Amino acid sequence: MTPALPSFRGDPADLAARIEHTILRPESTAEDVVAAARQAREWKVRALVVKPCYVSAAAALLRGTEIRPVTVIGFPHGGQTTDAKVHEAGDAVSHGAAEVDLVINVGALREGNADLVAREIRAVAEAAAGHPLKVIIETAYLTDAEKALAAELAAHAGAAYVKTSTGFAPSGATVADVALIRRVVGRALGIKASGGIRTYASARVLLEAGADLLGVSQTGAILAEAAGEAPTPR
Repeated sequence: MTPALPSFRGDPADLAARIEHTILRPESTAEDVVAAARQAREWKVRALVVKPCYVSAAAALLRGTEIRPVTVIGFPHGGQTTDAKVHEAGDAVSHGAAEVDLVINVGALREGNADLVAREIRAVAEAAAGHPLKVIIETAYLTDAEKALAAELAAHAGAAYVKTSTGFAPSGATVADVALIRRVVGRALGIKASGGIRTYASARVLLEAGADLLGVSQTGAILAEAAGEAPTPR
């Protein structure tokens, strides 16, 4: 497990070190991944999150840096079978993924089938072979009680982080959800806030609420705003 990080200092360098730059749009291309990797290196972010088909390319583009190539499992709805997700995780790691972000079976959780969700998280954690696993609980579809249960299951099934959202649901990360997850997992697990984070103000408030990492696609604009500069169109 990965413990929570120290409190956010507020400076642009600390912010960049907590950002996982995402390029997960359905229409994103290999050329987009090349551009995103170049930007990730320029911005000195923590990770670049790509679709599974681009893991090998991202790993090659980031070689020699500390930036982690990350991919998603069961994305974006989490409705795949456990076997399919296990295969995805193993395949991702074999192609160079340093971490994997798993979407839980949201329907199973809402049905009260906690055993299935826990078994699936544990199986994917094992398939990731020691590489950190972030568990996406997709808060937009859950009650507070279900969010707490999902975070608890993740904590006991081998996750390193609980992640709020895919960015494909009706809403994303909120301060209330980050605070709720932190109450459940304490400092033993990290929290990744994602979905709808488009400004430095929204990034900062989530980090101050207890998030350790941020999943964002508007990275350049957020970092420019943090540094007091005008965002540069990309």
